[in-house]
Amino acid sequence: RVPETESGGRIHTSTISVAVMPEVDEDIDIVIEEKDIRIDVMRASGNGGQCVNTTDSAVRLTHYPTGIVVYSQTEKSQLQNKAKAFALLKAKLYDMEQQQRHDAEAELRRSQIGTGDRSEKIRTYNFPQGRVTDHRIGLTIYKLDKVMNGDIQEILDACIAADQAAKLVKMGEN
Repeated sequence: RVPETESGGRIHTSTISVAVMPEVDEDIDIVIEEKDIRIDVMRASGNGGQCVNTTDSAVRLTHYPTGIVVYSQTEKSQLQNKAKAFALLKAKLYDMEQQQRHDAEAELRRSQIGTGDRSEKIRTYNFPQGRVTDHRIGLTIYKLDKVMNGDIQEILDACIAADQAAKLVKMGEN
């Protein structure tokens, strides 16, 4: 922009960062399939008197998909230890899911706003030439007046096409 107070007619530039993020449903339902778990029962170790030596009350759960192993021997009953081990496993799986969602959201945010530095050119609005250039996808259109009035569908379509192409390339690499 060229401010009215600019006596030399120099163009002043500004920068902003905007991230549009989806709302995330925090209800994570942890379902543990029986085929994904190995349940081992054994005698508990340590203090506890004769009961420790005579009953298989300790429980170890192995979750095959993640490799998480949970062990519980604090209760006298095998059923109580099993329930406690399942609760521990669900808590660990919940934490893993939360971390994965957090990482995905952080990656999405990084991909949208980048660093936010002035040197990171995303889009240029050149008023004297009536030009809008999106530097990320190499799009230049001479419809600045329409864009400023909200007609941005051409830019959106080009950004969506570029995003889908990048996702296809990423899928091809995996």
